[in-house]
Amino acid sequence: MNPKSRIPRWIAVTTGLLFCSMAFLYTYATYAQGPGGRRGARVIDQPFVGIVTSQGVQKDLFHIESTGVTTEPVRVATETFLDGLTTPQRERTVFPVDDTEWRQWDNRHRSPRQGVGFNEMTEAQRTLAFEMLQQSLSAKGLKKTQDIMKLNGTLGELAKKPQEYNEWLYWITIMGEPSETEPWGWQLDGHHVVINYFVLGDQVVMSPVFMGSEPIEAKQGKFKGTIVMQDEQDKGLNLIQLLNEDQRSEAIIMNRKDGNNNLTEAYKDNVVLDYAGIVGSKLDNSQKEALLQLIQEYVGNLREGHAEVRMSEVKEHLDQTYFAWIGGTTDQSVYYYRVHSPVILIEFDHQRRVAPIHTSKPTRDHIHTVVRTPNGNDYGKDVLRQHYHTHPHSHSHSHPHTH
Repeated sequence: MNPKSRIPRWIAVTTGLLFCSMAFLYTYATYAQGPGGRRGARVIDQPFVGIVTSQGVQKDLFHIESTGVTTEPVRVATETFLDGLTTPQRERTVFPVDDTEWRQWDNRHRSPRQGVGFNEMTEAQRTLAFEMLQQSLSAKGLKKTQDIMKLNGTLGELAKKPQEYNEWLYWITIMGEPSETEPWGWQLDGHHVVINYFVLGDQVVMSPVFMGSEPIEAKQGKFKGTIVMQDEQDKGLNLIQLLNEDQRSEAIIMNRKDGNNNLTEAYKDNVVLDYAGIVGSKLDNSQKEALLQLIQEYVGNLREGHAEVRMSEVKEHLDQTYFAWIGGTTDQSVYYYRVHSPVILIEFDHQRRVAPIHTSKPTRDHIHTVVRTPNGNDYGKDVLRQHYHTHPHSHSHSHPHTH
């Protein structure tokens, strides 16, 4: 065989392999993203790994340590919330701290939910639930959460389906028993807002967090004037616009945006995702500051003291933090961006409309965002693993939760 005839065959084989790999990934992604029923359950049954690069898990990033920021107000508010539930409500709201229930959240509206729903709570119980959120989140984080819930009510008005979309279709589960020393946490689960909140001593891991909305603004109806996700949208755009031409060519992985691009939503706990875009070490000081402001917008949903702890972790890895972009770069554009470092992953995505109308093109009126802790510490799982290593007696094996 002469060398000239080898090249096409080599290209053909490589292209074939690449196509097969992409087809497999697409099939798996579609399958894994299936609704919270059978298909979602199969994904959850797989051992948790976390978001990792193709190099595998980067170790020794997370440690059990005292932050010096108290979690007592969160614990007390959660105990008070639990005390306000009826016995049957409490029985279906509390799960073991290592239960796979953590991983059953779904940002879509039709998924079956566990725990106690705001739709069945009394006014007094709702007040206690919001008090728990208030002690856990910043004022801005609480308002954002409540505004997303309200806009789900607006969607119900627009779609004329209040039984499918309304402000009270959100559920709370508690993992473990609130404790000063033992691991525990809570989860808020519903359409367009999901918060996982793990506590060990005075440490907090708040991820995965999903926040989004459709519409992003109520232009009429009960919640007229409510608007969300504008700072996330604008601070991302600000950063890409601060880059010079060479930097932009590195950051932008695709100029066109034709569909939905988020990769780590529901049932995507074990995604292999390599770094893409421009790395933080190539940014100047003002650009690095804009990157930090962007990350702060998401981390700042957490109560101030714990947000500072989280940001110090982010800053340690700022030079290894990548910023990637898909789409246009004007204030009329639709786009996707990703911030990705060893310790944080943020995704922002303008999505296609789903309700009350479907669109084939993405729009600024439907936004999804996800925040994750890569390398195995979503849901505080790496910290929990270390805790069990030093306190084997406290390990309660997960068991199926009966309802």
